[in-house]
Amino acid sequence: MAQSTGAEPQENTDWVSRFADDVIAESERRAPGKPVVVASGLSPSGPIHLGNLREVMTPHLVADEIRRRGYTVRHLISWDDYDRYRKVPAGVAGVDASWAEHIGKPLTSVPAPAGSAHPNWAEHFKAAMSEALDQLGVEYDGISQTEQYTSGVYREQVLFAMKHRGDIDAVLAQYRTKPKTQKKSQKPLDEAELEAAEGSGAAAEDDGSGSGAEYFPYKPYCGTCEKDLTTVTSYDDDTTKLSYVCQCGHTETVRLSEYDRGKLVWKVDWPMRWAYEGVIFEPSGVDHSSPGSSFQVGGQIVGIFGGKQPIGPMYAFVGISGMAKMSSSKGGVPTPADALQIMEPQLLRWLYARRKPNQSFKIAFDQEIQRLYDEWDKLEAKVADSTVLPADQSAWSRAVRTAGRELPRTPRPLPYRTLASVADITAGHEDQALRILSDLDPANPLASLDEARPRLDRAEAWINTQVPADQRTVVRDEPDAGLLGSLDDQARDSLRLLLEGLDEHWSLDGLTHLVYGVPKVQAGFSADATPKELPPEIKVAQRTFFALLYQLLVSRDTGPRLPTLLLAVGADRVRKLLGA
Repeated sequence: MAQSTGAEPQENTDWVSRFADDVIAESERRAPGKPVVVASGLSPSGPIHLGNLREVMTPHLVADEIRRRGYTVRHLISWDDYDRYRKVPAGVAGVDASWAEHIGKPLTSVPAPAGSAHPNWAEHFKAAMSEALDQLGVEYDGISQTEQYTSGVYREQVLFAMKHRGDIDAVLAQYRTKPKTQKKSQKPLDEAELEAAEGSGAAAEDDGSGSGAEYFPYKPYCGTCEKDLTTVTSYDDDTTKLSYVCQCGHTETVRLSEYDRGKLVWKVDWPMRWAYEGVIFEPSGVDHSSPGSSFQVGGQIVGIFGGKQPIGPMYAFVGISGMAKMSSSKGGVPTPADALQIMEPQLLRWLYARRKPNQSFKIAFDQEIQRLYDEWDKLEAKVADSTVLPADQSAWSRAVRTAGRELPRTPRPLPYRTLASVADITAGHEDQALRILSDLDPANPLASLDEARPRLDRAEAWINTQVPADQRTVVRDEPDAGLLGSLDDQARDSLRLLLEGLDEHWSLDGLTHLVYGVPKVQAGFSADATPKELPPEIKVAQRTFFALLYQLLVSRDTGPRLPTLLLAVGADRVRKLLGA
């Protein structure tokens, strides 16, 4: 491990700092003087979803904290692109049932989805994740398991595993007859969550048993059909001659000391890598943490390879608000790229940083994203005026910058809900958007929409991709003569008061004061009266007034916040639609 540059460790105010302490201490015990090694594993078997992102963000945040303290860290991401193609994901563009003919091949031997610019299936899905990780500021060393195996990097490890297959089999045998039980603290997993749990290398939790009379921890890919539908029939330790038969009918005898078209089965492959790379820290999902699972069994098998199991937490699932529950086999699976379309990298980093790994949380694709952005903006305000709590300060700091750089920021971070409303109403007309956003604060108008970007672009993407067409805002072209003609005196008076105050209150704050103040004035109170000074019926009168304005402006009972809507419509058009 590289020596510290003298930077003092941060006060242990959050889970990241506490794990960093443990990892540094463990690395000093196991590998003094060497870089700290943390690891993640991702299988590009389909869209890599936001649950898989926790596999990366947990060690990333810990590695980044260790870097901040002046140590050298390697964050390995093993791309499990030599895993078998195990099923055809539903909903992936250009993929139909004909792709089933590739089941059993390495992911790097499967053609990319139709229209892809990438050479194979694995590279197609790795590319989207790699781009998202770059936006998120994740620094890592990517390792292709296809390259590792086919170039012979693991040859000695493969031969070692075959030589010690009896020892490995003895460990695995302890668990084969034990039923897997679910931890009481873990809520029952439904089918979609179990599908989502099929992460890196975990397909069927394969241990190589059941393939023949003798146990072999190695699975060749067939030299004819390229699939792993093979059974090892014999192996000689001295000559390393291995014979196998494939379901396609092909048989072959090879010399394993020269053969690189196959891999160790998953429950042996994972601990082998821990030992080979000297991994100190790697989290695991709940799918890897039950009795007999790969993480638990790997903790014993890694000793056969002369290594130790990494330390690291079990991490909980990441849910989705507003989209179908994540499943790696179904179409429409929310990915980091999907999230980064509608939110800035800082917000997405913050969602992972502020919750302990064993705490589940949801990423919002629905209206909840507006509340999350409000919460984020309040946090930034507390950071600015030094009223923030230490743990919240730590989460914010980890969200906005890494040890190496600060993530790009929006120069004028206007409220997300306001930007979304403007994007909704203006439907891509930039001159109209600039006019409205400049009216939010007439004393300090925007000189260009670039000042509100990239947050404006994210809000616009949210409107265009996540808000159903029937919920979009369409401003009326002509007044609703029927509704205007049916109003009673009180309703007409409320419209008069609003119209009389438009010019004087033409800003976001001013119009907010005006629309809430009209019902107060009508009831005989001051427009400045606080809720505590008002009877409950004022709230009812306000809701009635708001519903009337929405009906007259957009022919619905609800819509964007009224002050934003009024600014968007413009004073002259507001007067026309309200019957002035």
